[in-house]
Order: sequence, then structure tokens, then C-alpha cells
Amino acid sequence: MLELVDITKVYRGGKRAVDGMTMRLETGMLGLLGPNGAGKSSLMRIASTVTRPTSGQVLFNGTDVVAKPDVLRRTLGYLPQDFGVYPNLTSREFLSYLAAAKGLSARSARSRIDELLELVNLTEAVKRPLGKYSGGMMRRVGIAQALLADPKVIVVDEPTAGLDPEERVRFRNLLSDLAADRVVMLSTHIVSDVESVASDIAVVANGRLQRRGSPEELLSAIEGRVWEVLVDPADVPVIQKRQIVSRMIRTSSGVRVRLLTHVPPYATAEQVEPDLEDAYLAIVNQAVVQPTAPLATPAEPTGWQ
Repeated sequence: MLELVDITKVYRGGKRAVDGMTMRLETGMLGLLGPNGAGKSSLMRIASTVTRPTSGQVLFNGTDVVAKPDVLRRTLGYLPQDFGVYPNLTSREFLSYLAAAKGLSARSARSRIDELLELVNLTEAVKRPLGKYSGGMMRRVGIAQALLADPKVIVVDEPTAGLDPEERVRFRNLLSDLAADRVVMLSTHIVSDVESVASDIAVVANGRLQRRGSPEELLSAIEGRVWEVLVDPADVPVIQKRQIVSRMIRTSSGVRVRLLTHVPPYATAEQVEPDLEDAYLAIVNQAVVQPTAPLATPAEPTGWQ
């Protein structure tokens, strides 16, 4: 069990990146959602003992790992947003170096590295120096290094950045499997990265925990408040000023707008089932838009292309 208790992080200049967050993580996956600058990465670095909090405690099975970080580090797999490599090494050489640093025997490291290189689809590039890897390939090396020591706690920060859609699905499924008997903390601002794999979602903004619950609980909070309507393109700026718009699709007949509000925004609006992106936007915007009078019935579309 990993516990973050009243964590605060204040940087030089007084910037409060994390403001009194408390979370308890047990076996399974926690999806940490939030916009860029919400404090996710700062919280992840603190949870991984890379950074000390200004105040608060990080407990692993009851032990304060701010004071005794090695207790957690021995069983931790951490993938930060950015990590350094030796560009002249191959992926196998780099992972072998890290395995030695983690205390793995040469024999067990070889078999584990072969397994991981296949898992992250890098076997064909194993002889190429890391300096010639693409950004997505480097991300896959980072995923492999985080899993080297078969960790019991896995903390991954924006893990799918730079991965193509097939690789993103592969990695999400891998994390889902690992979460069966491990603590997994996945930070992202991409809702689709967590909606299919995390049964526990925490939304953070402005350095604070705004809401935590299952996907079903987050969706139920905005039930009946999501609408779609076809409007003239000229009406779109007005709608964006007055409501939370989660999606816009341009068609030959106009713009189909998906938005959040307590009352029908137009007489022709249709109520639709919410999805997790709707719930996320509502939470990040502090609350669902307060009831307002419906907008006027839109004119017939003008044939805008």
C-alpha cells in the first residue's frame, strides 16, 4: 500500500505545484488525470522518492519513505516524462547497465531484457544505438527500464507520449495486466489512456485533488447534462463563451456541438449519454455550468462547408 498524506510542494518563487493532496493506493491501477501544469508530475516525482515534498508524508506499507527512500526504491518501477540515456549504447547495453545498477544478476538480467525488448517491440532495433532511436522508440525503452526489476509499485508519467495508436493500446493492456497484483499509478492528460483500464480515477487541477472515483461514479455526476446540437458556424463562438464544449464536428450542414449544461442549450438540442471526457472537462472546470436560459432556436444551417 502506498499513501500520500497531505502532500504539498512549493518551488522557488512561491509556486505551489501540489497543494495538500492525500491519496491511498492499494493493488490496482489509479489513473491520475489533469491538464498540463496541474501538479501531476510533481506528485509523481514525490511518490517515486525523486523529489522531497515541502510538507506531508509518503508511506509505503506504513514506512515513511521520505526518511527511508530505499524501502520503496527496491521495489519501484518509475517512468518519468523525460529520462536520460547514453546515446552510444544499444538498448540491450543500456538496459544491462541499469539492471546491474538495480542489483540484478547477469543471468537473470539477460533473460529479463530479452523478454522486455520483445514486449515493447524493439527486438528488430536492438543493435541500433539509442542516439538513432525515434521519440516513440525511446519511450518504449523507458517503459522497459521501468519494468526491469519486476516492481511491485509502478509509477508512470505520461507513458504513451510519442507512441503510435497500436503501441498505446499494447502498453495500456500491459499496465492493466500488471495492476492485477501491483500498485500502478498512471499519470496523463489523455482521457483515453485511462478510461478503458483504470477502475479508480483521480482528477487533479491547480495542484489539488478535485475528484476521485470509479468511471461510473464520475459519469453519474453529469448524467442528464450532456447535449448535442447542430448549429450554424456563426453560433459557435457564443456557445464556447457560455458553455463547456467537449467536442465539435464540422459537417456540410453545419457544426455538431457536444456541450455540458443543466438545461437544453437550444430547442433542437438532444440529450446524449456522457463519456469520461465530458466528466473530466466538467471537473477541471470546477463544476458543471450553472443553469442558464436556453439559447435561441438556431436558424437553418446556411450550407457552410
